[in-house]
Amino acid sequence: MDFQVVVLAGGFSKTLVPLVSKEVPKALLPVANRPVLSYVLELLEHNDLKNAIVVVEGESAALLISSWISSTFVDRLDVEVTAVPEDVGTAGALRSIDHRLTAKDILVVSGDLVSEIPPGAVAAAHRRHDAVVTAMLCSVPVSGPSDSGSSGSEVDKDIRVQKSILRAVGQMEIRADLMDAHMYAFKRSVLQDVLNQKETFQSLRREVLPYLVRTQLRSELLLNGAQSEENGNGKDALQNSKILLSQLLANASTPSFHEIYALGPAGSAPTLRKTHKCCVYIANKSKYCARLNSIQAFSDINRDVTGDANHLSGYTFSAQNNIIHPSAVLGSKTTVGPQCMLGEGSQMGDKCSVKKLPFVVLNHVTIGDGCSIQGSIICSNVQLQERAVLKDCQVGAGFVVTAGSEHKGESLAKKEKQ
Repeated sequence: MDFQVVVLAGGFSKTLVPLVSKEVPKALLPVANRPVLSYVLELLEHNDLKNAIVVVEGESAALLISSWISSTFVDRLDVEVTAVPEDVGTAGALRSIDHRLTAKDILVVSGDLVSEIPPGAVAAAHRRHDAVVTAMLCSVPVSGPSDSGSSGSEVDKDIRVQKSILRAVGQMEIRADLMDAHMYAFKRSVLQDVLNQKETFQSLRREVLPYLVRTQLRSELLLNGAQSEENGNGKDALQNSKILLSQLLANASTPSFHEIYALGPAGSAPTLRKTHKCCVYIANKSKYCARLNSIQAFSDINRDVTGDANHLSGYTFSAQNNIIHPSAVLGSKTTVGPQCMLGEGSQMGDKCSVKKLPFVVLNHVTIGDGCSIQGSIICSNVQLQERAVLKDCQVGAGFVVTAGSEHKGESLAKKEKQ
């Protein structure tokens, strides 16, 4: 499969504060006590995609991720970690490594994807349809999409579609149960042309993909005579479009499928025109697929991977479906509910109580005697002093929760030094 793989791993995502820190970039956030990036890299490995470029925003995040990959995937994958400036966006990240993209097709995968859907299925669909882009869509998670605009469920109730577009495409289906999984197959030459010509584009999903789809629709409108019909030349345009359509169908299986003939100005003789064919691969809804792109998604994915999707984690679970690191210590009469995660070197004192999901404790956390925790995420090196109470909170790395204090629905984090 002649595809070059690019994993967009992000950096220190602002949407995941206080879970991310200077020591833990987004790609290293744990899912079932494993960095989320490990799920993408193992998915590639299992599908015999052994070479990849991992693009990271920011030098410091790139160093942390490179160090982890070197120690974890040595002799397993050939991974090149490349740092790009922060906040350049997904399109900007690809633009920054444009000179390293050499294969005919590029497979772009988000580093926060937790999925069991084989990338080869997307690649095969892309080649089968000779598309310039093929995007993977998957079922919306139970709790709903995590980022704005990622799902059809956010489409307005009133949708206006031009008649000319309906005539051009012939049939249209609008669905609200799918989301963009951020796995894309691109024809390299077209991707590079768009990135170079549209220098202001920063987002693949919000800018590059809509641009390619609009280009496809404009070409189809011309093929079906919609533009000339609006100018009063509908009869001639319709006749010409039938001829052009027959040419299109006759050449549909050839490599020159995208070099089709469209009407010239005012219905004049056809001229050679480039068009783009954009496709989607709709994943089987029985296959797990989610993105860790929000605090809610972090909680949901950890719940899933310690629950119904625990086959993805690679762990052997306790009877309570807990993941407790071998080095973690639990005090006497401490109760921990099901589907909870306790990281390396963490300690819970006596008579502590954990009653509600999610309960995620990262590495080297100290929890004093008599603490009560419900539905909270506690990052690395946090100290909970005796009898502290947390309910639905996120506690950033290194924070100290004072003895006897109570917090509900709060985001607790150390103030960054200026």
